[in-house]
Amino acid sequence: MQVKHNKKSISDVLAMTIDEAAEFFDGIWQITDKLKVLQSVGLGYLQLGQSATTLSGGEAQRIKLARELTHPLGKRVLYLLDEPTVGLHYYDVELLLTVLNKLVDKGHSVVVIEHNMHLIKSADYVIDLGPEGGERGGSIVAKGTPEEVAANKHSITGSYLKHFLKK
Repeated sequence: MQVKHNKKSISDVLAMTIDEAAEFFDGIWQITDKLKVLQSVGLGYLQLGQSATTLSGGEAQRIKLARELTHPLGKRVLYLLDEPTVGLHYYDVELLLTVLNKLVDKGHSVVVIEHNMHLIKSADYVIDLGPEGGERGGSIVAKGTPEEVAANKHSITGSYLKHFLKK
């Protein structure tokens, strides 16, 4: 606690948000490069010393995605995400879409199980399973681009998706 950097102890630093730390460590690229990736996935409000057990499922997924974005190009990876938008604000869904697109741009594949129409309308390819849940589910009702699924008269998802594609 007696060792300080720019008048801040380790306790002071751990109490900072990611946004505050990025500003505090400006000019030290070894630190700010990693903080900027966390900011890019919308996690700038988290404290550096925040316990992982206090993170929501969406926050934890975004931390994992941020870690993946820092890896150099190499092996291609298949990412499987289950409802990553649950509990996210519209702004955070936009940030998540940006991250997912960056992963695809790096040559990775992303499969998302999702009900959020904003995310579904941004997909390259959609597989609509149904026609309902449970015993009445599990069959492919529609597949293709979001526009093709929206045009499928048997797809309940498509009927909702049609309205989102107009926006």
